[in-house]
Amino acid sequence: MSVETIARRYATALADVVIKTGETEKVKAEMKTWEQMLASNGNLQTALGNPSIAHSKKEGVLEGLISKTNPSRTTANFLRILLRNGRLMAIDEIMARFDSVLAERSGVVSASVASARELSDAQRNELRQNIERRTGKQVKLDFAVDPALIGGVVTRIGSTVYDGSVRTQLENLKEELVNG
Repeated sequence: MSVETIARRYATALADVVIKTGETEKVKAEMKTWEQMLASNGNLQTALGNPSIAHSKKEGVLEGLISKTNPSRTTANFLRILLRNGRLMAIDEIMARFDSVLAERSGVVSASVASARELSDAQRNELRQNIERRTGKQVKLDFAVDPALIGGVVTRIGSTVYDGSVRTQLENLKEELVNG
């Protein structure tokens, strides 16, 4: 099973709980703190992520950190579940998916746009309107420049890719010419 699939399952489960309990922002902030703490501490990553360290010792480390940081019950339980299932080191992927799940549920979809050159504000607005019309949702766009595209744009919305790049059009034309 892919890391993305696993992250989405955990993120969806956490989103279900926090929306039901009304503690979305609190848990989101606490989990971001835990994500940063794990990312910035190599010793902690080794202690919690090393398969040769006994699970009981990992639980002791986690419980010690939980008692010092005093997170909400939801956050503490979620961290325990991640540790028990060997997914604590995937917290960054899970939190990225958690943000997107929450956005989707609020009617906002995230999309990334790669273009060969910087797009003007008018082009960005037109692209946003087209994507919103296509998805029926409000869109949060992230823009990047990729000179390898030659021209055009590549838009990713979740797992769907809309490739309007000149590079892909040229590759398709080449394939048509070769295959007759």
